Amino acid sequence: MMSPTPSPSPPPGVLDARGRRCPLPIIDLARAFGGVAPGETITLWADDPAAGPDVAAWCRLRGQDLIATRELPTGGQEFVVRRRG
Repeated sequence: MMSPTPSPSPPPGVLDARGRRCPLPIIDLARAFGGVAPGETITLWADDPAAGPDVAAWCRLRGQDLIATRELPTGGQEFVVRRRG
């Protein structure tokens, strides 16, 4: 029996919230966002189905820019958020 291929570790600057359920990915994003300088980005990986709408709503409420989303080849989605100056 083959074991599943483990997901790769996230590169620096990526917050990996895969396996965490709402509201934990947004809480993780909010905590990490304090260390992001204006104009810089943070990337969140999440596989919770609520993450997409939650990240978009969080960006609107906080006045930040959701600049990219994509499906991850290993499952889940990637969200790139830029801190406004």
